[in-house]
Amino acid sequence: MEMQKNINLHLRWYLSILFIFSVIFLNEKHNVGNDSTIAEWLINYSGGFTKRGIIGQIAIFFSNIFNLNLRDSILIFQISIVSIYYVSIYFFLKDVKLNKLLILSIFTPIFLLYPVAEIEVLARKELFIFCFYLLYLPIKNSTLMFTYKIFILPLLILIWEPVIFFFSFWLAIDVIKLRITKINIKFVKIIISFFPALIIALYISFNPISPESHLEMSNYLKNNFNENCYTACAMLLSVSSIFDQFRFGYSSYSPVVFFRYFLIIMVGFAPLIILLKYSCIKNSDLFVFRYFKNLLVPLIIILSPVPLLFAMASDWGRWVNIAYFFSFSFYFFLLKENIIKISGDITKDKFVSLLNNKKIFIIFFIIFSFGWNPKTQIKGDVGSKPFYQIPRKAIKILYRNFKTTNVYYYKKIF
Repeated sequence: MEMQKNINLHLRWYLSILFIFSVIFLNEKHNVGNDSTIAEWLINYSGGFTKRGIIGQIAIFFSNIFNLNLRDSILIFQISIVSIYYVSIYFFLKDVKLNKLLILSIFTPIFLLYPVAEIEVLARKELFIFCFYLLYLPIKNSTLMFTYKIFILPLLILIWEPVIFFFSFWLAIDVIKLRITKINIKFVKIIISFFPALIIALYISFNPISPESHLEMSNYLKNNFNENCYTACAMLLSVSSIFDQFRFGYSSYSPVVFFRYFLIIMVGFAPLIILLKYSCIKNSDLFVFRYFKNLLVPLIIILSPVPLLFAMASDWGRWVNIAYFFSFSFYFFLLKENIIKISGDITKDKFVSLLNNKKIFIIFFIIFSFGWNPKTQIKGDVGSKPFYQIPRKAIKILYRNFKTTNVYYYKKIF
């Protein structure tokens, strides 16, 4: 019991520190003229319906109601969703007995640390998806599950339409929670519950914003908030069709890129892969899952739509992070709910045996968890020493702001 309290305490400290760094970085970058996150939040419905516009429209409404600068309004929403995410993660992870592999799978740099190490990704719209997915996992009532998917999944499509590539995780959770063993009425009902979201996703895909509507939105941002429609906002027009999206990242492909990301995925996912290899669902009759001895191959199948996302955009670091969030959350939920069992053979694994040495585990933990991180863009090399770079960056920001504030008050006095 005492050990579990310590784990919860360490987890609270870790998430709190990440939140503090997040607030510092968000406050610093929310006034940067070409920040990618802000650009995505600027998308709105002033020129008519377009993908990803609902959050920007709400931020504009909030800005007008309270007479705020639009960027300040966006900052408030960003800090709010980041805080909700960290609180959700804490309650999701707490009070579960953690082994060394689970600890490594939580502290892998492609998970919680990643958006803080790569602040270009910080407070992007997938956070809304994460929070709603964590909200869905504990739901056990089939009617409530059906209602959620009918009404919430379409909303998630309006927030960030690539969530469609991760619908397979909702489907897998439904099959497990409702104990589906074959194609029956329950299974058909599950499939039907995805239809509203799929229809909206198809509409968005085949009805990109027109040049006239995009110009109207751009003019609205410029005239009312003195904001330019750049990067993600501008790409609504420049990379509007499905063909354009596939073509956009093609020029960045190279053997070096594929090899680098193969290593990032294999190393970053390694603790979770080992856990999946030695884990299986207790109810062996479940639809599809009954054909596999462990959870590794089923998870690969569940992830099979995700390579399309990699082919459509160049933010490969983000896609790894998002894919890992869903993979880990899926596994951890099954473990929490005692739906899966871990084979005793895991203790014979060479890597697991090596980690039994306390000194080796501590050294490996520090290097693995805080010694590297993937970059956001496909061409970016692997980042190094986030344990040093993140605090260093935060201290520089705080010192610069403190110095600027002192100079301002000094001039005001004299």
